[in-house]
Amino acid sequence: MISYFSEESSAEAVIGRMSKDVNPRLAEVMICLIKHLHAFAKKTRLTQEEWEYGIDFLTKTGQICSAERQEFILLSDTLGFSMLVDAINNCRPQGATENTVFGPFHVAGAPVRQMGDNINLDGRGESCLFEGRVIDLDGNPIQGAFVDVWSDNAEGFYDVQQPDIQPKWNNRGVFVTGANGVYRFTGIIPVSYPIPNDGPVGQMLGHLGRHPYRPAHMHYLVTADGYQKLVTHIFVGNDPYIESDAVFGVKETLIAPFEPICEGPTLWRAPFDFVLAKN
Repeated sequence: MISYFSEESSAEAVIGRMSKDVNPRLAEVMICLIKHLHAFAKKTRLTQEEWEYGIDFLTKTGQICSAERQEFILLSDTLGFSMLVDAINNCRPQGATENTVFGPFHVAGAPVRQMGDNINLDGRGESCLFEGRVIDLDGNPIQGAFVDVWSDNAEGFYDVQQPDIQPKWNNRGVFVTGANGVYRFTGIIPVSYPIPNDGPVGQMLGHLGRHPYRPAHMHYLVTADGYQKLVTHIFVGNDPYIESDAVFGVKETLIAPFEPICEGPTLWRAPFDFVLAKN
C-alpha cells in the first residue's frame, strides 16, 4: 500500500525516504531534526505567512554573511545555542576553569610577546595589569602554556573592525608561561559593546525586546601539551550587562576581580588563575 504524505505522518514520510546505507551519525541527527521541526510546525500551527517570513529571515541572514561577518553564528549565539553546544562538549572536572563562547573576533597568528608586555597599542583606555598562573587541578604550575588574549579597545571595537583606525594586533598577544606557570601583561579594562545589530539578528532582538550588548570581558585561549584546550573570558563584575549578556556567555566563576591600584604603572589589576584539566 502506498503511503502518501499527510499532516499526521509528515515526519515519518520524510524519514522514510532516507537511504538505509546513510552515515549512521548523519541519520541520527537528521531524524531527530526532522521530528522536532515537524513537531514545532504542528504545535504552533505555523501559518503560510509565518513560514514565508522565516524563509526570508534565513535568506537575509545568509546574504549578510561575509569573510568578516558570520550572521548565522551570531544567530546561534543570541539564541543560546552556541553556549548549549559548548556546554555539551566541554564538561570538565570540578575545579577546572569553565569554557565559554569563542566569539567571532579571534585572529590566528597574533604575535608572541614578552611576559609583561603592553598589548594596548593605541594608548586609549584605562590601563590594567592582567596576571595569574596557569595550573593543573592539583595546583601545579604548567610550563609552556600558550595564553592567547584579545579584547576590544576603549570604544568597544576590535582591531579587525577598524583596520584603518586601530594598529594591527591592538589589544592582542600570545604569552608563553615559564616554569612557574605565571602569565602577565598590560592591557586596558575592556568595555561593554553591542554585537553587530544592523542585520537580521539585530532586528530579531529588537522584536523580542532584547538589547544587543555584551558585558566587558577579556578573551583567553589557553593551550598546553597534555591538557584540554580552554576557550574562555574573564568578565568585569560591575558591568551593567553582566546578568543579561546578549550571547549568554557569562558564568559566575569567570567574573574576575578588577582592583584599583593607587600607585604603580597601571590604574587597575585583574588577577585570575586558569586551571586546566588533562586530556
